[in-house]
Amino acid sequence: MDSNDQERERGITILAKNAAIMYNGTKINLVDTPGHADFGGEVERIMNMVDGVLLVVDSVDGPKPQTRFVLKKALERGIRAIVVVNKIDRPQARPDFVVDRVFDLFAELNADDAQMDFQVVYASGLQGVAGREPDRLRSDLCDLFDEILKLPKAPVDPAKPLQLLVANVDYDDFKGKLGIGRVVNGELRAGDDVLYGVPNEEGAFKRGRVGE
Repeated sequence: MDSNDQERERGITILAKNAAIMYNGTKINLVDTPGHADFGGEVERIMNMVDGVLLVVDSVDGPKPQTRFVLKKALERGIRAIVVVNKIDRPQARPDFVVDRVFDLFAELNADDAQMDFQVVYASGLQGVAGREPDRLRSDLCDLFDEILKLPKAPVDPAKPLQLLVANVDYDDFKGKLGIGRVVNGELRAGDDVLYGVPNEEGAFKRGRVGE
């Protein structure tokens, strides 16, 4: 998902990006965020977009300094996390040690009781497998997706007027300017006309149409 030239050159995530997956009739939006404190503004901004966190830690090294920074921001907003112990297929993997270090990190960051009671999923991103036990992995990622569906859902009221929090803007050669955000209330359908932006001196908003 690291697509721009600087990200590819440095091998890090700088701008948050979204990937959508349909699973059992539910659309799951996964947002990849920067992990380094140098991009803290991007992390704080994107925290307004999510209902849960996948905290990915290495099965050998455990939590790293950037893990602490991102987790701290999530816990401060009351967001619950699923701990994903990745690269569990490595011969040097030590899952019990890593989970203990993650638990200590949650305690150091003053996580509440609900946040401390996190679910652990063991996975190999390279092989595309996951499971709830380190030695019992399924041949797919269904255990991980099932845990994601258990996270608290956004309290959206579709009966209220439309409210959309735009967290990122982009441009497509075919679709034009794109606003990427989260529906806070109401609903959006392809082809809807919407008003957006800040009203001008006459109190009028810009008008746009929801694309496919």
